[in-house]
Amino acid sequence: MEARVAEQLRGALGQLGFEVHAFKVGWYNAVLQTAFHLPYPDDTLAFVVLSTPSMFDKALKPFVNKERLKIIRDPVDQCVSHHLSCVKEKFPDQKVDIICDYEILPNRKPKFLAQTAAHVAGAAYYYQRKDVKLDPWGKKKIYGVCIHPKYGGWFAIRALLLFPDIQVPFLEQSAPIDCVSTEEKRIELLEQFNFHWQDWRYRDIIEVKERYSEEQKAYFATPPAERFRLLGLPGEGQRSTFH
Repeated sequence: MEARVAEQLRGALGQLGFEVHAFKVGWYNAVLQTAFHLPYPDDTLAFVVLSTPSMFDKALKPFVNKERLKIIRDPVDQCVSHHLSCVKEKFPDQKVDIICDYEILPNRKPKFLAQTAAHVAGAAYYYQRKDVKLDPWGKKKIYGVCIHPKYGGWFAIRALLLFPDIQVPFLEQSAPIDCVSTEEKRIELLEQFNFHWQDWRYRDIIEVKERYSEEQKAYFATPPAERFRLLGLPGEGQRSTFH
């Protein structure tokens, strides 16, 4: 069942510049505090959805051209939501829950921890402070970051798709590829991500197969309220987002 669902999802979303990776809810819940658990049985089938560099041209720009009068919030968020809703319709006999990366709970916590989901699904390795043996940062707050084996940091985690009626007790977990394997490189990655993220360098911590185009980099480097203008749209974005 998992293989058939995965094939359908990849067929629909792959051509739009998205990747999907399967995981069991239990893998995710096992590494998090109870407050962050997804409220599903451990064997529930889920997928994490990533956008790759080609999503900008394959999904976002066509969506904007077609739906320009209906875009009232962040265009990328609306584009992702639109395509996931279309995919959901391909499973009329299944319950499909969609959780997008921008959704928050009443307590302001995110509905899911995107980087943890990507890591347990084997999609991208989540490098954190604990992955560095000789910690050079003292009392500084250091945030972790996911690196994709093909795209480095040139991707984004967009959503979860959950299938509450599909239980997959025998699904085997694939470890994410540890592509930043030396202590020196891990320190460099976390330094660049935490203190120099605006210069994009952390995204190239490994040799990548594809990165954002100059047009796409300019779009995401532009303050959200001004991104509408770059796409030829009226109005203002309401959410500050870095992708």
